[in-house]
Amino acid sequence: MIELRPFDRLGGGEHGWLRSKHHFSFADYHDDQRMHWGRLRVWNDDEIAAGTGFGTHPHANMEIVTYVTQGAITHRDSLGNTGRTEAGDVQVMSAGTGIAHSEYNLETDVTKLFQIWILPDERGGKPSWGARPFPKDARSGKFVTLASGLANDTDALPIRSNARVAGATLKAGETAEYRLSAGRYAYLVPARGSVDVNGVHAQTRDGLAIADEDVLRVTALEDTEIVLVDAG
Repeated sequence: MIELRPFDRLGGGEHGWLRSKHHFSFADYHDDQRMHWGRLRVWNDDEIAAGTGFGTHPHANMEIVTYVTQGAITHRDSLGNTGRTEAGDVQVMSAGTGIAHSEYNLETDVTKLFQIWILPDERGGKPSWGARPFPKDARSGKFVTLASGLANDTDALPIRSNARVAGATLKAGETAEYRLSAGRYAYLVPARGSVDVNGVHAQTRDGLAIADEDVLRVTALEDTEIVLVDAG
């Protein structure tokens, strides 16, 4: 089962400095059919104007993965962490018992990113933050794990959830496969380009909610950058 969620039909909001599309219920957008997908709770597609951003605010009991698709985002938090994450790279915040942070676009142009929230396996725990650059050629033509809580994914940013975030870059005509274990859910978004996934076409920033598929055959219809969450 693969459900296409076109970008132009997603919920969202316009806030002047922020344009946001919501793949799942969030803030003022509510849809009883889009509350979560397995452990995946939020997938926001944000555009943040230059020199603006999210002021300091708290989180708890959530694994928050940020994938930057254009520009860069600068993070600061109550643990004293500071970091700048550029396009194609990833940062992870395990909110645990509680953490406050800010995220600002300190660049001279718009920053675009995916904010992905995943439910943790257990509540509580010590909060933490980490970021990592992923060389683009390492994921060329195949899926590479970016963040994960699965036991065998040792070369990835850790999250406290039975879930995985993966990325791939495919040239037009290339195909990559992703195997989905029984009973698990996946959500796939082309950050750029367009793809065919088991016969279903998705354009840039469309979402594909996937279940009951053993193997995902992802074929690039043009040069494409893909983000996938295997959500347990």
